[in-house]
Amino acid sequence: MLADYHIHTYFSDDSECVMEDVILQALSLGLDEIAFTEHVDYGVKTDLNCDYKAYFKEVRTMQEKYRGKLTIKAGMEFGVQAHTIPFFQKDFEEYPFDFIILSNHQVDNREFWNYEFQEGRSQEEFQKAYYEAIYDVVQKYKNYSVLGHLDMIKRYDTYGDYPDEKIMDTVEKILRQVIADKKGIEINTSCFRYGLKDLTPSREILKKYLELGGRIITIGSDSHKLDHLGNRIGEVKAILKDMGFQQFCTFENMVPHYHDL
Repeated sequence: MLADYHIHTYFSDDSECVMEDVILQALSLGLDEIAFTEHVDYGVKTDLNCDYKAYFKEVRTMQEKYRGKLTIKAGMEFGVQAHTIPFFQKDFEEYPFDFIILSNHQVDNREFWNYEFQEGRSQEEFQKAYYEAIYDVVQKYKNYSVLGHLDMIKRYDTYGDYPDEKIMDTVEKILRQVIADKKGIEINTSCFRYGLKDLTPSREILKKYLELGGRIITIGSDSHKLDHLGNRIGEVKAILKDMGFQQFCTFENMVPHYHDL
């Protein structure tokens, strides 16, 4: 089974993909299931957040049109900060999500992609602050399915490699909390197009997750363009199997379903 569980369309502020075009591309690639996961980032992009009503209307239309050809799930990518948790709690209670990625795109409304968060900090300072912010959020917020691209800060580190062992104590606390809450993590295959030297999250983090008893794992391309869709998902499945993972997950109504690798 091939499933891509991290996909953006024109319901996200940073994509122009038409939902039906994504579906047709997924069919051409032989995907069995996809989850649309549009951006919601309160505090930074509040005015650009996904239009939930229009989004769910279009997802339902596409589900009906392509029933029996492609399984389509209604997901979302919540860019949660500690001070924006109440907004996400309200959204979660109001809409019927299948799947939610909990991501960290900014801290104290300072984003990573434009290097505002890193400005004025040493590499050690912003690396540690990033993981500490994630740990703070996962202790307080529980309405999600998987933790997205856990070591994403590596994309935006102009200093170069920062050894995993220097942040592993905090990462282990994050993973223990995720597992205790019966949540999971994702492998984000955008690592290949960003030219990173390892997976996202890294193999060392994945090994630690497995060692701690983590079993819920999804795979997503983090696609914002049609040619990103499904990127190297089959390859990542093989890597996971070689590492000792036995299954990956899809979701329905926030409940994980397991599939053999």
